[in-house]
Amino acid sequence: MVYPIAKIILPPIFNIWIKEINGLENIPKNGPFIIAANHESYMDHLIIVKTFVVHINKKIHFLAKKEHFNNRLKSLWHRWAGAIPLDRDARGTETLKWAIEALKHGKIIGIHPEGTRSLTGKLQKGKTGAVRLALAAKVPIIPIGLIGTFEILPKGKYIPKLKRATMNIGKPLYLDKYYNKKITKGLLRGITDDIMKEIAKLCNQEYKF
Repeated sequence: MVYPIAKIILPPIFNIWIKEINGLENIPKNGPFIIAANHESYMDHLIIVKTFVVHINKKIHFLAKKEHFNNRLKSLWHRWAGAIPLDRDARGTETLKWAIEALKHGKIIGIHPEGTRSLTGKLQKGKTGAVRLALAAKVPIIPIGLIGTFEILPKGKYIPKLKRATMNIGKPLYLDKYYNKKITKGLLRGITDDIMKEIAKLCNQEYKF
C-alpha cells in the first residue's frame, strides 16, 4: 500500500545524493533480469531502486538478510526498497526459490553479490547466489558500479552526509552459453568472478579475489 505513494515522493529526495547516472540505455525495457551491484552503504539499494523505478516504472526486489527486518526503522527502509528477507542460517533456500519463481514471472531481483556492506569501501569477494539465480531462471545480469556511497553513509553510521554518488550501469550479461552445462562449484565461481570484475570496472576498483 505504501509503495505507489513512496515511488512518487521519495525519488526526488534521493536526488540529493546522486551526482551522475551513466548507462541508462543498458537497462532492458522488458523482461526480467537480475541487478548485481557493489555494496558500500544502505544508500546503495535506495539509489538503485529510485533510478530503476523512475526509468522503467517497475519495483525492484532486493534480497536482504532477515536481521535488517528486526528493527522497525530499518524494516520500513528495506520494505520500501522492495527487500525480501533472506535467512542466511538456512542458506536462504526458501528465499532463493521465491526469487527464481519471481524472475520466471517477469519480476526484477536485486542482489549485492558481496553479501554484506564493505567496512572499507573496497570490493569484497563475490558470492555465487546471483549466478545461481540467473542460470536457474535463465535471465541476464545487469552489473552496476556505485562510487561514493561509502562516503555518504558507511556501515555503522545512520545519518547520511551531504555528499553525492555516481552510478554506472553496465551492459546486460547473458549466460545462455552455460545453460546446457553441468553446474559445478568451479563453474559458479568462475562466472561470479567474471561478473565481479565487470562491477569492479564500473566502480573504478580492482577485484583482487
